[in-house]
Amino acid sequence: MTNISGQARGEMRGSSKAANSKPVIVVSGVNLTEMGGLSILRDCLGYLSECASDYHTVALVHNKELAGVPNIEYYEFPLAKRSILARLYHEYWIFGKLSRQLNPYLWLSLHNTTPNVNAQRRAVYCQNPSPFYDLSWREALMQPRFAIVRTFMDMMYRINLHRNTAIIVQQEWMRRAFHQRFAARNVIVAHPVLPELQAVSHQPANSPASPFVFFYPSHPTIKKNFEAVCDAARQLVKRGVTGFEVWLTFSPSVNRYARSISKRCADLPQIRFLGRLSREEVFRRYTLTDCLLFPSKVETWGLAISEFKAFGRPMLVADEAYARETVGDHPCVAFFPSDSATELARRMGEAIQGARTFERVEAPNIEPPVAHSWAELFDILLDTKTLGSFQPRAALFNNSHFPMPRS
Repeated sequence: MTNISGQARGEMRGSSKAANSKPVIVVSGVNLTEMGGLSILRDCLGYLSECASDYHTVALVHNKELAGVPNIEYYEFPLAKRSILARLYHEYWIFGKLSRQLNPYLWLSLHNTTPNVNAQRRAVYCQNPSPFYDLSWREALMQPRFAIVRTFMDMMYRINLHRNTAIIVQQEWMRRAFHQRFAARNVIVAHPVLPELQAVSHQPANSPASPFVFFYPSHPTIKKNFEAVCDAARQLVKRGVTGFEVWLTFSPSVNRYARSISKRCADLPQIRFLGRLSREEVFRRYTLTDCLLFPSKVETWGLAISEFKAFGRPMLVADEAYARETVGDHPCVAFFPSDSATELARRMGEAIQGARTFERVEAPNIEPPVAHSWAELFDILLDTKTLGSFQPRAALFNNSHFPMPRS
């Protein structure tokens, strides 16, 4: 602990600007260095930089170059994510000392943990759904890292959770899950702010000479349910349906679970492993896709669904807690039980044959407090009246549109 203490003191780069009379907002994102988490940090700071001139914004980051947002005071903590122990030491010791120095009005933690800090208002953004996934022993042995993360995140969510003025989640089902598991109040649903895709140009999806293409862009983890895809494809082939391909965006060698999936469908040439793709290549593949597959059992949101919606093409989505809120309004979607490869195979077969398997769906209504932009979220976070008056309603947690995740 002594070594970490010395490193933590030495690594904190940045200094408080002298005599700033504005109230201070601290945004903590020291663990956000890639993909979706980094995008959330950048978007959050971007809004505060442009629209929160009445406040002084301080960002705690791994590296300020990763954020790249002007008009922000940065403190860098390059060692905070070096290990779990280092992360805990920062959250529950270093940040407490820093909060006494900065005296913030709002402390917003963007990476699931509620630190020991002094602030008039505190909020935590919870992005990890793994604690709510019913993990089997077989799955834990297949991917022990996921099992460890699931247990760790459940513990991290619990520590200091009720000291927050607000808890932020991306979907209604997570608000309900936090209420049921942690008895959490003042939970805000904040839908992710996604770039609008307009006038999407795409090639003709399917022709008699080409196979029908299903696309499932996702990293190989247990909760993503690739087994259902393999088993459904096998059932189609056994029925003589072979004119299709399923594109998966990982290499069989990336981890133990990926190797098991590769072995499971080794005799199925219809399953194609494309390896990890760039975002640009994923979107190029969208233009060649006839139908999106999304059989995942649990998600915070499900970004591929939102991305593919711009193409107006069919989607087969697991009928899980996240699904309908993410799909929203869409003219061509079908839902299937995530634990039924047979039902998925039936839906895939109907899609290939052009049968009427898809329907138009509308977005479910979400009870307040709910935010659809950073502006709406910060209006809620900084408004004592809005948060103080919110109490979960019993009816909210029995809405059939938001079933709890299944294993």
